[in-house]
Amino acid sequence: MTYLVTVFLPLALAFILTIILAKVLIPVLTRLKVGNTEREVLESHQVKNGTPTMGGLIFLVAIIVTGLLFGGKYPHIMPVLVLTAGFGVIGFIDDYLKVVLRRSDGLLAWQKFLLQVVVTTLFYVYIRFYTDVTLELRIPFLSEEMVSIGVLALPLLYFAVIGTVNGVNFTDGLDGLASTVTVIVSGFFLVASFLVDGGIEPLCAAVCGALLGFLLFNCYPAKVFMGDTGSLALGGFVAGAAYIMNMPLFIIIVGLIYLVEVISVILQVGYFKMTHGKRIFRMAPIHHHFELGGWSEVKVVTVFSVITAVLCVLGICAL
Repeated sequence: MTYLVTVFLPLALAFILTIILAKVLIPVLTRLKVGNTEREVLESHQVKNGTPTMGGLIFLVAIIVTGLLFGGKYPHIMPVLVLTAGFGVIGFIDDYLKVVLRRSDGLLAWQKFLLQVVVTTLFYVYIRFYTDVTLELRIPFLSEEMVSIGVLALPLLYFAVIGTVNGVNFTDGLDGLASTVTVIVSGFFLVASFLVDGGIEPLCAAVCGALLGFLLFNCYPAKVFMGDTGSLALGGFVAGAAYIMNMPLFIIIVGLIYLVEVISVILQVGYFKMTHGKRIFRMAPIHHHFELGGWSEVKVVTVFSVITAVLCVLGICAL
């Protein structure tokens, strides 16, 4: 009965809500011409031009509604929802500026970073003053005892949260990639929450259900893209779930794909500037490097998802 209430019920509810919302919102987004614009260098992506974006609203609403229904009994859900919704709002503003107001850059880099700092601060204040969650760390593969890193804990929180959010954002570049990788990662956090008594099982299940529903419309060939609304929100969930269970170091394992995507961009940009025009990869983020090397979108998504699944099994072993 416990699994029925904490896993299958929120999973099914979020799944059904996502499908209903998708059926309603995708035609609305299409009529409003809230379409995606692809870079010219990716010729195979030109057919995607005009595909409605901001679809992250679909699963974000489903996750928030489901999470709130279980938040009373599972209070640790609430700070994770704050982080998820907060970053979703930042993504929505960015998407709105880009695809509705036609400002190609959306939020300026400093504006986006400042908003990310504000949302991360709200999350810290919530867990510091309204929960029993500490910033101690579980160390993968070592003792079950948690470790305190003192004054370094707060800078690590900002680095881990903002880094994870932007990693998920960079991963969102192919049909179904961010959705598939993150549904696997959320499955890991669902299992981990049972193992460490994290108290966020219904929310993790809701994210799994919502993303599975969204994948019906987001897998290749996608009928809708999640946009920054969705990718930033998912990054907020991953970071929030990890911190509620004192597991930010586990993101390096189970979220390795996110990390590699970020590093590929940093290396590409840095090397380009240092060498005045030379590149390490054919294109960054790294999923485009494989695309330009001849891999199909489906192959890239499959390989990245299998790698994530293996790493999530490793993450469970690390507990």
